[in-house]
Amino acid sequence: MKDSLTLLSRLSAHPDSRCWFLAWNPTGTLLASCGGDRTIRIWGKEGDTWVCKSVLGEGHQRTVRKVAWSPCGNYLASASFDATTCIWKKKQTQFECVTTLEGHENEVKSVSWAPSGNLLATCSRDKSVWVWEVDEEDEYECVSVLNSHTQDVKHVVWHPNQELLASASYDDTVKLYREEEDDWVCCATLEGHESTVWSLAFDKSGERLATCSDDKTVRVWRQYKLGNEQGVVSSGSDPSWKCICILSGFHTRTVYDVSWSHLSGSLATACGDDAIRVFEEDTCSDPQQPSFSMTGHMARAHSQDVNCVAWHPKEEGLLASCSDDGEIAFWKYQRLE
Repeated sequence: MKDSLTLLSRLSAHPDSRCWFLAWNPTGTLLASCGGDRTIRIWGKEGDTWVCKSVLGEGHQRTVRKVAWSPCGNYLASASFDATTCIWKKKQTQFECVTTLEGHENEVKSVSWAPSGNLLATCSRDKSVWVWEVDEEDEYECVSVLNSHTQDVKHVVWHPNQELLASASYDDTVKLYREEEDDWVCCATLEGHESTVWSLAFDKSGERLATCSDDKTVRVWRQYKLGNEQGVVSSGSDPSWKCICILSGFHTRTVYDVSWSHLSGSLATACGDDAIRVFEEDTCSDPQQPSFSMTGHMARAHSQDVNCVAWHPKEEGLLASCSDDGEIAFWKYQRLE
C-alpha cells in the first residue's frame, strides 16, 4: 500500500515558519500557499519543477491561515489572524490587494467563494460566519452575520454547484446555511463528532460531505431530500443530512484536513501524526451505507503535523500537502489493483 503514494518533489515554502494551507487555482496552473510568516506564495510549474512566482507579503500583519481562489481564477482571498480578509486581484503575473474586508472581532480562520463567484464566506474565532456579496465594481458588502456556532469556527466551504454553505467548529458540530428571502439561515446541524471539527469537503455532486476532527475520525454525511426513497425524515422543507460512514481506527492523532477529489472520488487526509492517507469507496458497497478502504498511507509525509491536503483539479492523482515544517510536498497517487 505504501507504494501507491510516491513523492514527486518537496519545497521549502515558508522557511522557519508553518505552512498552513494550500489552494489550487481552478485550472491547476498555480498553487497558493500561506503561512505563519504572514505571506502568501504563488507557485507555478517550470518544466518539471515548481517555482515561486510571487510573494504577497504586504497584506497582513499576522499569520495567514487560509487562501481561496475565485471560480474565475482572477482573485485570491486570504484569511488572517489579524482579523482581516484580503482580496488580491491577479494582473498578468502580479497580484495586488484591492480590498481588505474588516469586521470580525479576532482571528479569521477560513474563507471560501461560492461557485457563482458573487458570494464569499469568512469565519472566525469570534464564533461567527459572515456572508459577503460582491458586485460588478468589486465592492464587497456583508449581507449576513451568522452566529449559529457556540465556539471558534475553523472552516467554511461552499457546495460545488449551489448556494449552500457549510462550516466546521470547535463546538464539535457542522452547520449548513442557505439564503431565505433576504437573509441567511442555518438549515441543518450535523452532530456526531466528539471533538473539534477541523475541516470539511463536499464530493463532486455535493450530495455527500466529508468532515474530519480532533476525535481522530472522518465522517461521511449524505443529503436526503424530502420524500426520499430511503425514508429518512427531514424536518420542515430542508433536506436532512445523515452520517452514513465513519472512518475510525486509521488516524492516531487529530485529522486536520480532508480533500475529496472531484476527478476520482478519492478522499485524502492530513493528520497530526505527520501522515497522509488516501481512502477509496469500496466498489461493491451500498451507497446508503458505504465502506471505505485505506488505499494509500505515507507515514512520514512531513517531519511535523500535516495541515492541509489538496487534490489537483485537473490532473488525477496529483496531491499537494503542507505542514508545520514549512514545506510543501507533491505526491502522485496511483491506486494499486
